[in-house]
Amino acid sequence: MASVNPEAYEKENLKRDLKSRHIQMIAIGGAIGTGLFYGSGWAVRTAGPAIILTYVVASVAIYFIMRALGEMSVEEPVSGAYISYSNRYIHRFAGFLNGWNAFVFLLATSAAELNALGHYAQYWFPQLPIWVTAAVAVTVMFVVNIIGVKVYGEAEFWFAVIKVVAIVAMILFGVAMIVFGVGNHGHPVGFGNLMDHGGFFPHGLSGVVLAMVMVAFSFGGVENLGLAAGEAKDIAKTMPKAVNATFWRLLIFYVGAITVLVTLFPWTDLTGEGSPFVTVFTKIGIPAAATIMNLVVITAVLSAVNASVFTNSRTFYNLSLQGNAPAFLGTVNQRNVPSKAITLVFVTVFGSVLLNALMPEQVFSIFSSVTVYGLACAWASIAISHLRFRRIRIQNGQENQIRYRAPFYPYANYLSLVFVAAVMVCIAILPDMRTSLYVSGSWVLVVFIAYKIHTRGGENQKTQPEPARVESAPVE
Repeated sequence: MASVNPEAYEKENLKRDLKSRHIQMIAIGGAIGTGLFYGSGWAVRTAGPAIILTYVVASVAIYFIMRALGEMSVEEPVSGAYISYSNRYIHRFAGFLNGWNAFVFLLATSAAELNALGHYAQYWFPQLPIWVTAAVAVTVMFVVNIIGVKVYGEAEFWFAVIKVVAIVAMILFGVAMIVFGVGNHGHPVGFGNLMDHGGFFPHGLSGVVLAMVMVAFSFGGVENLGLAAGEAKDIAKTMPKAVNATFWRLLIFYVGAITVLVTLFPWTDLTGEGSPFVTVFTKIGIPAAATIMNLVVITAVLSAVNASVFTNSRTFYNLSLQGNAPAFLGTVNQRNVPSKAITLVFVTVFGSVLLNALMPEQVFSIFSSVTVYGLACAWASIAISHLRFRRIRIQNGQENQIRYRAPFYPYANYLSLVFVAAVMVCIAILPDMRTSLYVSGSWVLVVFIAYKIHTRGGENQKTQPEPARVESAPVE
């Protein structure tokens, strides 16, 4: 069996302008999203203090998934990442579905993120409509991305720096309050809140498992690191370094932050309105810290929207080169930016602004669960693609040539798939999120029909995309 040659699939014409520090911060930014600052309140109420265990288990599963993606990205660096790999190693429909999942995933994710942004802004301006904040944010991020990938990288770098500094400071300050009573009139908070309100498992193991849905939403975005591979410098060094640190980042930024959160404050008092981090500092009597944290969570949302424009535009661009999307999306301008794909993303995200204008109170809960469906497809496809990717290398005697191997193959892949399956079962059990399965199932049917029409029923038809095209534009 011959190995799959990536050059036979997509010939990209993007500019490799992302430096190591950009890749590092994109990885960190992907690991710190709105789910931590906003959705964590729902997760804590579902599992109680035992939410700590949920985050640990999910961190291990996501780390295995990222190692599999990292191995493939180093050997075959393309902007399509897991979408391209599922097209190569699973089936053309898998690539088609994953690619166009990006459309509904983009709409759902941005709707949820922008809804959270609107709530954060209302912390200062209670009467400000959510959709107004959303429209301003989308416009700014469009300008950032249309200029060039280097500008996106710089923007994401500083967004991530702000989030990292704030969370680390919050953790250190929280530990000082817990142990030494700093900021609490010298009275240590202690660890009583972990056991004094129904115990560590107030809802039993079922609560720990059901909370996996929002935890999965929190981790959504880590897989976007692979989408930066097509524009990264020295991919063999930058990608392993970024992926290796994923597990520790998840432990520090999620497990660490959540542990401090439920230790500082009784989990029963979290209302779920706004960010639980802001709530903690407000209740403790440090309004300045609450204001700062609110600015940080707004930065987290802007980072998420920025990343959505970048990753989804590259998704549509690569999908076009696979022959699974209209050809015009595979063009780049004189700056080697897929401007038409970015414009499509811009229009789609403005659809989410409209959703926030029509149904501002329901958007976050509904679309966060739809987003988890898209994440489940992405993560499962990474695990499955890697199984065949490695199998081909083994059969061709090329396994020793792999520069960055994922550990515990194939068992880590199977464990990752079990994790994804568990998340989907939880969505089916939770009444408020079950509707998303019906929506997702209908979407898959629509995509399958579109796929059959697009391929004219030719399952074995092989598409050989032309090299990426550069659209005519005045030289700047």
